[in-house]
Amino acid sequence: MTNEQKSILVGLGTCGISVGAEKVFSSLEKEVSNLNLTENIHVKRTGCQGFCQQEPIVVIEPEGFFYTKVNPDDAVEIAHSILLGGKPLERLFYREPITGKPIPHYRDIPFYSKQERILLKNCGKIDPEDIDDYLTVGGYQALRKALLEMTPEEIILEVKGSGLRGLGGAGFPTGLKWEACRRTTCEEKYVICNADEGDPGAFQDRSVMEGNPHSVLEGMIIAGYATGARNGLIYVRAEYPLAVKRLKIAIEQARQNRFLGGHILGSEVDFDIEIFQGAGAFVCGESTALVRSIEGKRGRPKPMPRARTTEIGLWNRPTLLNNVKSFANIPLIISNGSEWFAQKGTEKSKGTAIFSLTGKVVNCGLIEVPMGINLRKIIYDIGGGIPGGKALKAVQTGGPSGGCIPADMIDTPVDFDSLTKIGSIMGSGGMVVMDEDTCMVDVARYFLDFTRRESCGQCVPCRLGTKQMFEILDDITKGEGRPEDMDLLIELGEAIRRSSICGLGRTAPNPVLTTLRYFRDEYEAHIYEKRCPSGVCRVRKGSD
Repeated sequence: MTNEQKSILVGLGTCGISVGAEKVFSSLEKEVSNLNLTENIHVKRTGCQGFCQQEPIVVIEPEGFFYTKVNPDDAVEIAHSILLGGKPLERLFYREPITGKPIPHYRDIPFYSKQERILLKNCGKIDPEDIDDYLTVGGYQALRKALLEMTPEEIILEVKGSGLRGLGGAGFPTGLKWEACRRTTCEEKYVICNADEGDPGAFQDRSVMEGNPHSVLEGMIIAGYATGARNGLIYVRAEYPLAVKRLKIAIEQARQNRFLGGHILGSEVDFDIEIFQGAGAFVCGESTALVRSIEGKRGRPKPMPRARTTEIGLWNRPTLLNNVKSFANIPLIISNGSEWFAQKGTEKSKGTAIFSLTGKVVNCGLIEVPMGINLRKIIYDIGGGIPGGKALKAVQTGGPSGGCIPADMIDTPVDFDSLTKIGSIMGSGGMVVMDEDTCMVDVARYFLDFTRRESCGQCVPCRLGTKQMFEILDDITKGEGRPEDMDLLIELGEAIRRSSICGLGRTAPNPVLTTLRYFRDEYEAHIYEKRCPSGVCRVRKGSD
C-alpha cells in the first residue's frame, strides 16, 4: 500500500442509521485499527449521500468507489482491498436497474451525474461534527469576506442580485425581505431559521442540517450582520434528534472558533444562535404561527391583515425568517457572487432546487437540480423511471398542499411560476411519483385527511371546510358519492382557498382541485359506475 491518504466515507444521516450504518462505521473503524492503517486511512462519518434507498453507503476516496447496501461483515473485505491495493469490491457496486451492469464510481451513476449538486455538494463528503472539515472546503470564508470586506448594504445588494427566493415554499424574494428588516429602526431584531419541515415524505432540510450544519449557521450569521440583528434562533422539530444534536455541536464549535458570540472575527459584530425545538405541528411552518410557538403561545397563524414579521415578529420585534436551504445558499452567493448564482435556473426562479424524490420511481432519494428542469428529466433521467414496467400516472409536488400533475404534463418546467400555473406549488420540495395503479381519488382523500388533521382550527373555512371535503371524498371512495359532489368539492375548495387565514388552508384543496381537473374520469367511475379503476378503493356497489 502507498502512503497516499485515503478516506472511507460512511453515510450517517437518519436514512443510513435507520438501516444499520452505525454498525458499518464501527466495524470499519475497528478493522482499520486492527490492520494498523489509521495513519493512511481515515474512516469518516458524513451526512446523507442522497441515494437513500441504497443505504448503508460507503464511498472510498480519492477513487470515488461507491459501495451500496453495505453490512458490518463487509468491513474486513473493504479494509483488506485497500491494504492490498487490489481491485475494488464489484459485488458492492451499484448496478444499473435494467441491465444489471455494475457502476464503480458515483460520478458515473445517472442518479448523481444528471444532478447539479451545489448546495448539497459537501453533504456526504464532510464530517458534520467536525468544524475543521467544513473549514477545509472553504467554510466561513464567506463570513470573513462579509464582515471584513462588505457593508450590510452591499451584502443585501448581492442577495437581491442573485434572485434567490425563499425555499420554504412561498418563494418570496430573499433580498427584499432582508432589505425590509434592515430598514426597520428598532435596535433589537431577530433572525430565525425555519427548520420545521412538516411535509410527509420531505427530508431535504433535515439532510442539510445533518450533513452540513455549519452552512446554515454561516448564512444566519451573515444575515444577522446584514440586517442588524444580534440574536438568532433555529426552530427545528423535536422529531429530528440527529439534526438537533449536530446543530448543537456546530454551534458550540462555532463559538469556540469565534464565529459566534461577541466581536466575531475581531469585528464589532455580535451574533449568537440558539435552538428551539417545536412539537411537530404542520401549521407551525407558517411564519406567524412559528413565532407564536417560540413565544410560548399556541402555534396559530395571525389573521390577515397583519404586518410582516420583518416589521412585527418575535416579541413584537423585527424578525427575519428564512428556510434552512435559503440560509445555506447565502455563503455560496457571497463567495461566488450574485451573477454566478443568477446564471442558474430561469428568469424568475434562480439557482437550484432540492427535492425528496419518492413514490413509484426506481431511484428514490434527495436530488438537487437547476430551477426550470422539467419533470420528465427528473423522473426518468435521475429517477430511473417507473419500476416494473408500469406507466406513469401523475406527480405530486409541494407536499400535502401541492397539486397532482398528470403524465401528459411532465414536460412542465419545475419552478415557482410554472407549477403555480398548472395548479400545483413548489412547496418545500416534496415530489411523489405515482404509477398506473394509483387511485387519484384516494390520493386526494389521503392528503386532505392530513391537512384537516393539522389545521389549527382557528378559522371556519379551514376547520370545517376541509372536514366536509374529506367526508365527501370518503363517501366517494366507498361508492356512496353523488354526481353533485364533484361540483360541491370545487365550490368548497375555492371558498377555502379565498377565505382561510393562512397558507395551510389556502393550499389544502390543491390535491382535490387538481385531481378533479385532470382525473375527473376516475371520480365519475367511482360515482356513476361504483368502481375504482385502479382497484384500490373498496367501493360498495349498489349503495345508491
